[in-house]
Amino acid sequence: MDMYQTVANLGIVPVIKLDRAEDAVPVCGALERGGLPIAEITFRTDAAAESIARVSRELPGVVAGAGTVVTVDQAKAALEAGAKFIVSPGISEKVVVFCQEQGVPVFPGCVTPSELMLAVELGLSVVKFFPAEAMGGIKTLKALSAPFPKLKFMPTGGVTPANLKDYLTLPFVTACGGTWLVKGDPQAEGAVEKIETLAREAVALKATF
Repeated sequence: MDMYQTVANLGIVPVIKLDRAEDAVPVCGALERGGLPIAEITFRTDAAAESIARVSRELPGVVAGAGTVVTVDQAKAALEAGAKFIVSPGISEKVVVFCQEQGVPVFPGCVTPSELMLAVELGLSVVKFFPAEAMGGIKTLKALSAPFPKLKFMPTGGVTPANLKDYLTLPFVTACGGTWLVKGDPQAEGAVEKIETLAREAVALKATF
C-alpha cells in the first residue's frame, strides 16, 4: 500500500511541533496507541530531524513524516532521518522535484489557482490546503476544487473535531492535518495520556461518517 493510500485510510495526520527530540517517541507512541500511527513532525524547531530519526528507529509501526519543509536542504535532512513523506506550507518546485527524484511522497501547500496549476504541471495528485480555515475553509476549498477535479486536498490549520466531518466528507479531501492532537508541553503531567485520548476520540469520530 502506498503512502497516499495510507494517509487516505487514516484520514487524519497529526501535526506535531517538538522542542525536544526526547519527546518524540512518547508522543508518537501515544498517537499509535490511540489509533493514529502517523505523524507530521514539523521543521519549526531544531529538534525535528532527530525527532524523526528516533521515531523511525524506535517505533517501526509509526509512519514518521516531515512538515514545514521549505528548502531542499531540509528535505534532505528529513529523508536522512528516515522521513517517509514531506509536507510543505507552500509549493516549491525545487522541493517537489527533489522529493519526486527520491521517490518520496510530497504534499505542498496550495491555496490559489496558480499554485494548483503548478501542482498539476508537476504531476502531483494530492496537495495540502493551508492554512485551511484562515483561507476561507470549505467554501474556498470547494471553489478551488471545481477547476481541478483530479486533485485531492489535505486541509490543515483550523481543522478541529467540530468541523472534521465537514472536511472529510468532501469527495476531494483525502485527509486532514490534525493540529489539535498535540498541544502544550508533552512532559506536563497527564500530557501523553491526553494525546492518546484525543487520538482515540478522533478515530472514533471519523468512524461515524
